[in-house]
Amino acid sequence: MRLALARVLVLCFLTFPIAGIAQGSFPDRPIKLVVPFPPGGATDTLARVVGIALGDKLGQPVVIENKPGASTIVAAAYVAKTASDGYTLMLGSNSTLTLNPALRASLPYDAVRSFTFLGPVARMDLVVVVNHSSPLDSLKGLVQRATLSPDKVSYATFGAGSTVHFAAAMLSSSANVSMVHVPFNGSAPSLTALMGNQVDLAVDSLVASAPLIKAGKLRALAVLSEHRSPLVPEVPTAAESGYLNVNLESWFALMAPANLPAAVQRKLETALREVLEIPAVRQKLLELGLTATPGTGTSVISRIDRELPQMRAVAARANMRAD
Repeated sequence: MRLALARVLVLCFLTFPIAGIAQGSFPDRPIKLVVPFPPGGATDTLARVVGIALGDKLGQPVVIENKPGASTIVAAAYVAKTASDGYTLMLGSNSTLTLNPALRASLPYDAVRSFTFLGPVARMDLVVVVNHSSPLDSLKGLVQRATLSPDKVSYATFGAGSTVHFAAAMLSSSANVSMVHVPFNGSAPSLTALMGNQVDLAVDSLVASAPLIKAGKLRALAVLSEHRSPLVPEVPTAAESGYLNVNLESWFALMAPANLPAAVQRKLETALREVLEIPAVRQKLLELGLTATPGTGTSVISRIDRELPQMRAVAARANMRAD
């Protein structure tokens, strides 16, 4: 008995330092960052900017892997089932964490329990835009037209169930108007349709819209965030236009599979916060129309808990359904 106990104690003493060394050496190989959208979009660009800086901070390259499909569900389901060792991360968004759960009773992941949250990354403003030749020059003018002609005003978005679809539903509810939704597969076809006068207006990201606004091809009626955007400071918010309950933005968070080892989680959380405080990184994101939002993993969970009931209410009022 004594001999057996001694062997167990020796084994424990040998094991603990080895475990400590293994965690302390993280990362010792490249990290994969899964992006739930195709290359070239705002989320992909954000991932590449942050990924390069994060790789420099951690001493290992961060490799982007694009896994688009089903409103981010393909990527989220994949990451939720991978090994929880810190070598597979995901740039999730409110589409993944609050909008999909608001629209779908069943998902192949749980918005909170399937992941370890490492912190918020950035936010992106949404905007209501019209063709440069449109007679509409304000959000109030748009609402007046939609009030006089129910179900005659059409609006484009970059997808059913997307953040901009939810934002348009919030505007319709706040203004008590009914408009016709025309969903497209991405910002490019949506805004192209608007420039071709196939729809009356579009709700889209400021990242995609700002170049067209600055080129004089589109006119912005309102941004749908709490504050005006530095990209288009002359454009009022929806609240300034009289619609206080219209406040929605796209936001992004870095996450890993659930049950990430605590030491690895702390190292990744710290590295992410430090990267998002680097002036060059913050400036690059601002130039892209994104605002860095350093924080903690706990703050992401708090935002999900706060926002998910609100989005469920928006979906219910608008009778929104998942495709």
